[in-house]
Amino acid sequence: LDTMKKILTALASATALALAAAGCTAPVPATDAGADPAHNARDSLDWAGAYRGVLPCADCEGIETVVVLAKNGSYSTQSKYLGKSARVFTEQGSFAWNAAGSTVTLAGPPPVRYSVGENRLTRLARDGSRITGPLAEQYVLARLADGPTEKYWKLIELDGKPVPALEREPHLILKAADGRVNGFGGCNGFTGSYTLDEARSRISFSRMASTMMACPAGMEVEGAFHAMLRRVDSYSLDGDRLTLNRARMAPLARFQAVYLR
Repeated sequence: LDTMKKILTALASATALALAAAGCTAPVPATDAGADPAHNARDSLDWAGAYRGVLPCADCEGIETVVVLAKNGSYSTQSKYLGKSARVFTEQGSFAWNAAGSTVTLAGPPPVRYSVGENRLTRLARDGSRITGPLAEQYVLARLADGPTEKYWKLIELDGKPVPALEREPHLILKAADGRVNGFGGCNGFTGSYTLDEARSRISFSRMASTMMACPAGMEVEGAFHAMLRRVDSYSLDGDRLTLNRARMAPLARFQAVYLR
């Protein structure tokens, strides 16, 4: 028995030496020390933002839909039944992720589920399954460009006070191509220039001009609106909300994005 053990030991040593001489090593189970066990849409994608598309509709041309997901777990939606009504339906609330971090459920009513992918949301069936068939691709909402430009920003708060309801809502639009801003102040349309530094969240307005109509309502709002634009030097953006600020003072104005009009 001792002789057999010595023979086996010698064979094992010879084999190890042969492998070493050939530059080989025994196989090691593959590991990835840097792997993230929570690698999913919630943790690996920049999912916060606005998504837009036209969902199938049984009795209209389609449901134009915008879904905005915010990092704080809130959502807002806008939808319009094309070919049936010009009315825009809005909704807001909170959403929750599933355990896998791949699907969000908008709180409803009724609850609505979307699968979250790279720059897209895919509407799911009520039971959470994927919708299949020839219309499957029509249940996808594509992500809209981030940033404050090329959006219709409705003025909702000015100098800390809600903007009163007017016949036409005050708003502004920042045009990306030429650095121009245009909008409506409450009585008159206006136009001007702006400079934008997105890296530092800086913005300023200049060379503002407007029409000179007099109105029975809206003049006070319009005056304060234009005065605010002259003071602004920075902004903050959170989902479908834009805030214009000056230094570290209280926000001068708040806006909400309107995607469907």
